Amino acid sequence: MKILIVGGGGREHAIASRIAENPDVEKIWAAPGNGGMASFCELVPLKATDVQVITAFCRDHAVDYVVVAQDDPLCLGMVDALAEIGIPAFGPDRAAARIEGSKIFAKQLMRKYGIPTARCETFDDFEAARRYVRETAPCPIVVKADGLALGKGVLICQTRDEAEEALRQMMLESKFGASGHRVVIEEFLEGLEVSVLAFTDGKTLRPMVSSMDHKRALDGDQGLNTGGMGTVAPNPFYTPEIAERTLREIMLPTVAAMQAEGCPFKGCLYFGLMLTKDGPKVIEYNCRFGDPETQVVLPLLKSDLLTVMKATTEGTLDRCPVEFADEAACCVVLASGGYPLKYTTGYPIHGLEEAAKDARIYHAGTKRAENGELVTAGGRVLGVTCVAPTLREAVAKARAAAEKITFEGRQMRRDIGQRALSAEGQA
Repeated sequence: MKILIVGGGGREHAIASRIAENPDVEKIWAAPGNGGMASFCELVPLKATDVQVITAFCRDHAVDYVVVAQDDPLCLGMVDALAEIGIPAFGPDRAAARIEGSKIFAKQLMRKYGIPTARCETFDDFEAARRYVRETAPCPIVVKADGLALGKGVLICQTRDEAEEALRQMMLESKFGASGHRVVIEEFLEGLEVSVLAFTDGKTLRPMVSSMDHKRALDGDQGLNTGGMGTVAPNPFYTPEIAERTLREIMLPTVAAMQAEGCPFKGCLYFGLMLTKDGPKVIEYNCRFGDPETQVVLPLLKSDLLTVMKATTEGTLDRCPVEFADEAACCVVLASGGYPLKYTTGYPIHGLEEAAKDARIYHAGTKRAENGELVTAGGRVLGVTCVAPTLREAVAKARAAAEKITFEGRQMRRDIGQRALSAEGQA
């Protein structure tokens, strides 16, 4: 088989490395890929969002299967375009991808089918939204842009003034482009966050190992929100009892709801959950693998990834084993200095070979310089993942391996997994 991976971050590197294990895979392209993926993939300098160009590439190069890993191309209808020329792909079609592409669609779906989530109101008129936050909404107030905003379209506002300013930036000043012209204003949920990815073919659902993301840039959950500075799996707060309740009250009803709405979801459905005193509730859905959750979940997958992916596409997931190792994983992200704000790239990366002796190194923002040297090329540069029999061992190994890698301005959190270890009494 000849495979194309659409995307170029740490998530895509993790996916590609597992797909490469399948003996039937003859060739892997990555569009655009990164410096680490170049060691076993052919990089194609195409934008992940250029649906027409990528579709033409697949046709011209007789690609057998496409993995669309990013949200933007999914919401733009890349899976639909590929289907029109007879090329199967992993991921939802455009109609199903709305579950991430439109928070209003997702909220209306949950309201209609009784899926637990935060109470909310939706607005497309600034004055109406402003009156609501001034007169009705309880503080803190969560303001969400309806569409995709690179993970930055959710603002938690402690005061009504902050909420009004958030609305002004989104709806009047177009801070997030057209994505913020419609907004969701919802109650603030308190509790512990859990990420759970699940394979689904539109009927059958197979949850993956739970994980815990660390969004803040600095130790102790300080600093700005980022795309994720590290993850651990499994999440010890997600007990078997909570998992069973989540499956019954949230996951299976979501799959059934999408089918009932005429847009069955196929691919990887991401459940961002809050474990509240009233039980698990949905914070958000994503229509694809999370990053950096993928970097701890896929190393624990015992089944062949490509086989499972094809089963979601073909509607045969009920006959496809999906098994995970009874182990733990930790990923520590190394970022450019200044991330998630302004940062400089192009710095040589050192220590990779030594670190790779004990860890899986997933590249995100890297590239090869003209002299062949591997250099930084993004905000999040690398993910250093270790698997071990216990979470305590995985965390210790990942931290040690991450310390071996250096580059100018390197930024990392040294407390990834600490909260999870505290929950297990292992801190």
